[in-house]
Amino acid sequence: MKTRLFTGLLSLLIPAMVMAGEYNLTVDRVEIDTGDFVKEGIGYNGKSPGPVMRFKEGENVKINVTNNLDEMTSIHWHGLILPFDQDGVPGISFPGIKPGETFTYEFPIQQAGTYWFHSHSGFQEPDGAYGSIVIEPEGREPFRYDREYVVQLTDKHPHSGDRIMRNLKMMPDYYNREQQTVGEFFSDVSKNGLMNTVSDRMAWGGMRMMKADVEDLQGFTGLINGKGPDQNWTGLFEPGERIRLRFINSSAMTYFDIRIPGLDMTVVQADGNNVQPVSVDEFRIGVAETYDVIVRPKDEQAYTIFAESMGRSGYARATLAPEEGMEAAVPQLREPARLTMADMSGMHGMDHGSMAGMDHGDMDMSSSEGMGGMDHSSMEGMDHSNMQGMDHSTWKAWITVPWRWVKKKVQAIPSTPRVVASYLPQPMAVSSCPTLT
Repeated sequence: MKTRLFTGLLSLLIPAMVMAGEYNLTVDRVEIDTGDFVKEGIGYNGKSPGPVMRFKEGENVKINVTNNLDEMTSIHWHGLILPFDQDGVPGISFPGIKPGETFTYEFPIQQAGTYWFHSHSGFQEPDGAYGSIVIEPEGREPFRYDREYVVQLTDKHPHSGDRIMRNLKMMPDYYNREQQTVGEFFSDVSKNGLMNTVSDRMAWGGMRMMKADVEDLQGFTGLINGKGPDQNWTGLFEPGERIRLRFINSSAMTYFDIRIPGLDMTVVQADGNNVQPVSVDEFRIGVAETYDVIVRPKDEQAYTIFAESMGRSGYARATLAPEEGMEAAVPQLREPARLTMADMSGMHGMDHGSMAGMDHGDMDMSSSEGMGGMDHSSMEGMDHSNMQGMDHSTWKAWITVPWRWVKKKVQAIPSTPRVVASYLPQPMAVSSCPTLT
């Protein structure tokens, strides 16, 4: 009888012991080698990126964070649902972690999926203070895979974060290496005509922008799991296996267009949420987003994971291969992108005041997607004053700020199949991030 009672009590206690995890992180000065340059940065447990933290849905976690820096630090658990005082935003949810101090985060894991963590103090995140989170669900996944890899992207620049911000404040296009030229002006004149070209330039000038303002920061080296293109991070597989790739964009500002030549990708999760599986050959991942895809290489050969920046100024590269040392061809960067007025139509809060009285009559709108042949003649004198409450819920809205591009996550209709994954329905990010998310 006593034995049965003891066994019963033990069976009740074991789940409680299993569902409580304790983890330790240190915040350290580290050396970051991109293959192009070496710089001092900040990392976790002696490296950047930090470790992959693996939790289980339903467990209560306790994370001890020791600050080995000579400045304040913090950790924000990006996308996790947790008590506000554990969110890790200094001055808002807690005071921060002083030099030499150990702070303990404690919160329940209420979700599953792919997430990440990063510093929320100053420019420590772009300087290397970030890592990944993988949360195992309580039940079965709705899709099958044989092995998995975290693929964590970032844009590493030779300049420190505070220097970049200082330069951008002095000159917004300080790092823009794709400026429009006089030669491009005459090329546009020969293609579109003088008046159309001048009118177009005036429209952009009225917004104090250029078509080349696609990226705030260029001259970076793209990293995957802390390794540059020449260092070539490699994930191994056996032909025929289903491989789950957990993509995380931990960049300071870079949006990446991701493709794996020779392999179709099936997107199964967006920002930690399961989605109806959709097959794509390429998708765009914004800053702080995560996408989980499944690939199934059937041949015994190498495949290149190619993440090209939206402005075509740089890339990150890794390899999937049956064995170490194998490589596949690396695609060439495509032509630099140029913005159009159609791209600007979704900018929430954009001031059109400087465009008052602008003559659209001479503008050739036929090249804008979906606007071919559109008659603007009936719009003369149109009163925009009543558009304040206009519903933008079906737009993909962009807000441009120095150093970062922050995307307001709203549903949108995909423009082309090849980037459909970046428009998958998803909830608003659970994050307070007022500065560097």
